[in-house]
Amino acid sequence: MAKNKQKEKDPLACRLNKVGGQAVLEGVMMKSGERYSLAVRKESGEIEIRNKIFKSIRKKYKPLNIPILRGIINFVEMMILSFRTLSDSVDMLGIEEEETKFEKWLEKHFGKKLLDFVMVISTVLGVVLGVGLFTFLPAVTTKAADNATGGNLGWFKNIIEGLIRIGIFVLYIWLVSFVKEIRRTFEYHGAEHKSIACYEAGLELTPENAKKCTRFHPRCGTSFIFVMLILSIIIFSFISWDNIFVRVGLKILLLPIVVGAGFEFIMAAGKHDSIIFKILSAPGLWMQRITTREPDESQLEVAIAALKSAMPDEFPAAVTEQHGENSESETAKEENK
Repeated sequence: MAKNKQKEKDPLACRLNKVGGQAVLEGVMMKSGERYSLAVRKESGEIEIRNKIFKSIRKKYKPLNIPILRGIINFVEMMILSFRTLSDSVDMLGIEEEETKFEKWLEKHFGKKLLDFVMVISTVLGVVLGVGLFTFLPAVTTKAADNATGGNLGWFKNIIEGLIRIGIFVLYIWLVSFVKEIRRTFEYHGAEHKSIACYEAGLELTPENAKKCTRFHPRCGTSFIFVMLILSIIIFSFISWDNIFVRVGLKILLLPIVVGAGFEFIMAAGKHDSIIFKILSAPGLWMQRITTREPDESQLEVAIAALKSAMPDEFPAAVTEQHGENSESETAKEENK
């Protein structure tokens, strides 16, 4: 009897971790294996879809699949894929970035080389600001609090520093959620989660069914960031507080370890439904109340179109009906590279 029950669960269990995705501008990207599909809703109401191939370096070099290291590599690759799909969604929507008056003035008086240099400097300053805000500020604030109490905080300094970092992250996400364009993206984020939940539950992939499913998922990037923040409290507790600059520098060097450990946890959480993983995943799921919003059926339709297109073996009829030969040719080009 137990064996029969296990067989009944297998068809659904094999769907876990089979597909993932992200929200983009007015659309959703879904990835299954090496194939990923990007679907966006154009102003005309039409859903445009692009299918491409993204091959991980881990496929080519098997030693890169060892725990922790595979998480670091996956993080870098997903960042590359994320920027690529965001850029593609802008292109598919036909959005043209206009230069600001300052950019036009720089190019007119100093040439394009200086303009490119200014763009690089602004990017570097953005990274420095991010490091200062999420790494240096919590450390300095905690150190000041420890000095104010006569150095009696002890190990609690690590918890206080971690809570400050988490507080900054939550406040930042909450504030940007009020931006109209960001809120729309959060709605598509909810559509992505609901569509995947619908698929993993074995339900027919329709907007009506997906609407009933949860918009919270343990493998979400939001949960991943939150897990990393919590893990950083534990890992960084072994770094000395004697010199703030040394501490901050060592924390930056240890970030890949935190990323790798976070990846292992998220993958395990996506495969297991035990009470332990539910408790440990809870903070990340709570954060998804901000980073995901309830989508409408038209947004769910876009997410489902992307999911079906990303899995042509399971949904061949949908791929043929919705995308035709032209979009499939992009995938063929990618495969031939």
